[in-house]
Amino acid sequence: MILDIGRYVFSAAASDETLTLCQRRQEKRTTGRNGWRILEEEIDWKVSETAIIVVDMWNEHWSWGATERVNIMAPRMNIVLNRARQRGIQIIHAPSDTMDFYEDHPARQSILEIPHADPPPEREMEDPPQPVDASDGGSDTGEADSYKAWHRQHEAIEIDDGDAISDNGQEVYNLFAQKGIKNVIIMGVHTNMCVLGRSFAIKPMVKWGFNVVLARDLTDAMYNPYKPPYVSHEEGTHLIIEYIEKFWCPTILSGDLTTPKPE
Repeated sequence: MILDIGRYVFSAAASDETLTLCQRRQEKRTTGRNGWRILEEEIDWKVSETAIIVVDMWNEHWSWGATERVNIMAPRMNIVLNRARQRGIQIIHAPSDTMDFYEDHPARQSILEIPHADPPPEREMEDPPQPVDASDGGSDTGEADSYKAWHRQHEAIEIDDGDAISDNGQEVYNLFAQKGIKNVIIMGVHTNMCVLGRSFAIKPMVKWGFNVVLARDLTDAMYNPYKPPYVSHEEGTHLIIEYIEKFWCPTILSGDLTTPKPE
C-alpha cells in the first residue's frame, strides 16, 4: 500500500501487522547492594505506527577505524532495512550534513512538503555523564584532526523512493505526526555522539514521548582505548549501550526485525 503525500509517496504498512521485539533495559536495584537489574521483555508494536531512523551512516569518516567498522556494518544494516521496508515500516535516512547530495531525490523532496507540526514540550530527563571519555574525538586509529570526510550515506544502504531523507528533527517530527508514528527504532553511529544527541536521535525522541529502542548490534561508538576508562573499543561501545539502557531507552537486536515471531 502507498500513501500519497503531494507529488511523492511514503511507504505505509499494508495491514496492522504486529512487530514483536525483545527489549532490554536496566533499572536501579531497590534492595540490597547498589547496582542495576537487567530486564528483558517482549513488546508488540503496530507496524503502521513504527519507524526506523538510520543515523549518520556516512560513506566515509575522518577516522579510518570508524570508516572500517561502518563498511562492515552497512551491508548487514541494509538487509535489515530491506526486510523492515517489506513489512511496511517507515524508514528515515539521516546522514547529517549531506542534504545537498539528495536535494533531487524523491525521498528528500517528499518530507519537505509535509506541513509543520508542533512538537510537545520536552520532558525533563536525567542526563548523567557518559562512562567513556571521547574528548579527543574518539578515534582509535590515531588521527589528530577531524574534518568532514563524508558527502553522502554509505553506498551499501539502499534508499527507496518511499523512504524519507532528513537530518532535521522538526522535519522528522512532521512526518511522524502525519503518519501517526508512536514507535522509533534507532540504528547507526556513533552511539555516544550522534545516536544520542542529534535533533532526530534518541534524546529528543524520548523527550517528545515516543517509544524508542536502539538496535544495539547495529551501532558503534567513537572511543579511543587510550582514554578513560581504558578498555577496548568494543567494551567502550558496550558501556555506552548499557548507559543508554539505564538512562534513555531500551535496546533490541536487529534480528527481531527480520525473524517472524513463531506461531
